[in-house]
Amino acid sequence: MKNGIIYRIFIFLAIYFGLRFFCGEIGYKILFPINLFVTFLHELGHAMGAILTGGSVLEINISKTGAGFTRSAGGSLPIILMGGYLGSALFGNILFLIGARSPSLAKPILGLVGASMIFTSFYWYNSLFTTGFLIVFALSLFLIIWKTSWGREVLMFLGLASILYIIQDFNIGPSSDLARYAKEMIILPATAWMYIWLVVVLILFYFNIKLIFKNLDSEEITYS
Repeated sequence: MKNGIIYRIFIFLAIYFGLRFFCGEIGYKILFPINLFVTFLHELGHAMGAILTGGSVLEINISKTGAGFTRSAGGSLPIILMGGYLGSALFGNILFLIGARSPSLAKPILGLVGASMIFTSFYWYNSLFTTGFLIVFALSLFLIIWKTSWGREVLMFLGLASILYIIQDFNIGPSSDLARYAKEMIILPATAWMYIWLVVVLILFYFNIKLIFKNLDSEEITYS
C-alpha cells in the first residue's frame, strides 16, 4: 500500500508541475477547472466560517478569471476571512488523506463534493457562470463515480493539486482577505499574517503526509 501511494503521488506531482510549468497555454487550460475548484474550496471555507460563527451565507461567486467572493451576514469576520485560505487548505488535505488512506470512501466523498457544488450553485446563487461551472464539475464527478474506477486517483489528485495551488499562490490568492484581516487584527501587518497563514498551511500539509504514511509498513506485513 505504501509503495502504491508513493507511486501515485509522484505521478500526480509530475502531471501537475508538468502542466503548470512546461505546457504553456495548453497546461493552463487543462488546469483551469482545477483552479476554479480551488476557488470553490476557498469560498466554501468563507461560507463555513460564517455558518460556524452564527452568520449566514447570501451568495458565492466564482468568476471566469479564477477569482471569487462570498457575501455573508453576521458571524465572526476574522474567522470568516481566515476560513477562505486556511479552510480551502484543510479541505484539500482531507480529500488527499481520504483518497490515500481510505480508497473505499473515495467515491462517496466525490459524491459529497459534487452534491455540495450543486447545493452551492442554487442555494447561494450568484451568476450563471458560477452555477454553470459548479454543475458541470459536479456532473463530471458523478460520471467518474458511476462509470469509472478512478475515484481514488481523482480524489487524491484534486486534494494534492489544491494544496499545491494554495501554497504556490499564498501571496496572491488571499490578498484581499489579508488586507481586511489586518484591519481587524491590527497587532500585525498583512504581510506578517500572510506568512503566518502560509506556515499554518505547510504545517497542516506536513502532518497530513505523516498521517498518510503512518503505520503503513506494519499494515503491509502478512502472516502465514
